[in-house]
Amino acid sequence: MSTPPKQVHLAAGFPGVNNTTVWSDPAAGSQIAFDSFRHVAQTAERGKFDFFFLAEGLRLREQGGKIYDLDIVGRPDTFTVLAALAAVTEHIGLAGTINSTFNEPYELARQFASLDWLSDGRAAWNVVTSWDAFTGENFRRGGYLPQDQRYARAKAFLQTASELWDSWRGDEILADKESGQFLATPAPGAFAHADAQFDIRGQFNVPRSPQGRPVVLQAGESDEGREFAASSADVIFSRYSQYDEARAFYADVKNRLARYGRSRDDLLILPATGFVLGDTDAEAAELAREVRLAQVSPATTIKFLEQLWNTDLSDHDPDGPLPAFDPVVSDVDGSIAKGNAGARQFAKDPIGLADRWRAKAAAENLTSRELIIEVTARNIFVGSPATVADQIDRFVQEDASDGFIIGAHVVPTGLDPFVDKVIPLLQERGVYRTEYAGTTLRDHLGLAPLAAPAASTPER
Repeated sequence: MSTPPKQVHLAAGFPGVNNTTVWSDPAAGSQIAFDSFRHVAQTAERGKFDFFFLAEGLRLREQGGKIYDLDIVGRPDTFTVLAALAAVTEHIGLAGTINSTFNEPYELARQFASLDWLSDGRAAWNVVTSWDAFTGENFRRGGYLPQDQRYARAKAFLQTASELWDSWRGDEILADKESGQFLATPAPGAFAHADAQFDIRGQFNVPRSPQGRPVVLQAGESDEGREFAASSADVIFSRYSQYDEARAFYADVKNRLARYGRSRDDLLILPATGFVLGDTDAEAAELAREVRLAQVSPATTIKFLEQLWNTDLSDHDPDGPLPAFDPVVSDVDGSIAKGNAGARQFAKDPIGLADRWRAKAAAENLTSRELIIEVTARNIFVGSPATVADQIDRFVQEDASDGFIIGAHVVPTGLDPFVDKVIPLLQERGVYRTEYAGTTLRDHLGLAPLAAPAASTPER
């Protein structure tokens, strides 16, 4: 008897906190109007996606002390957007990135439990940390935490939030109108938690939500991040969308699960990717080239070069060669692009990287702009709908991913052609749902329901 094919899992990422969004495209709309969020979420739901995902930016992007428009720089509050979307969708999960460095467990647990109730069990939390003092200046906590302390706080934060969600078993409310008894226990939601990070006690005031807790997403790439995901997450994002790298990452993370008493099906791996469709593969390739030229404009080229060279290059010709002089070396806090993840990477070995860029440009006869297009490209699916469906299915069936977080380069209508043309082909293959089979996000992801916690009374 043959083994049935694996099912493809898809999520829709709402672009915005990146430079891949082409806001200047004639078809592009608002990045902050509710109609844009609603269109993307409803389109993804029409395509039977598992969830809609919001990234987060807690400070406007700056370079040389000036805010710039090459990244999309504004985003309304995540919980507000997701709660509003809960009212205009029925099935699709609603996932939000909320930082564990600058928030507190009680408030966050209450917000996510509320979202899970408002959406009838569709909430998900992408647990992230913050590495830069630049963002921290917006918060009372300020500054940043070293990597080991960031993950220590994140682990304690998730544990504490989970204890708050589990402080209700789900059977406390009787609401017996005849007897007049509302509660089965006099102290529902009682909790007490004390460790090096948090010391809180009281009563959690949101009853156990439909999922028990939100689905937990995580995006760690480091060894600490992979361990955190293997021990605690339901979904891990991955930046590895090249086939060989993706398979290696998949195997590494899945092999860590057993040490935590978990099976390979308990954690889904979803790389982030994009797509460009054409009627033929050749047409799609030409369209993809045009998209990259729009994503890496002359002005964007200069900003990327400045992040590595760490100096003002406003007079540099983007269609000429790379700067001949070496980058200005500093730690990440001295970068011209504070708070930018690329600048953090560039600060590790700026001169060595500049040498490698110059060698590549010389060998391939590339201008500055052409070089930046090459080195900043991420792997996306390019081709006819049939080709893209083939590529996605191959990744999943051959254990390079469990699916993908799909982002379009135009908001809000960019996802429409994928739903209209690629999804039906995946459905025809029998590797993608034709209807939602359950009601919660855990159902969509194929995750087992959470058991209610045993009764306990914390010390007060």
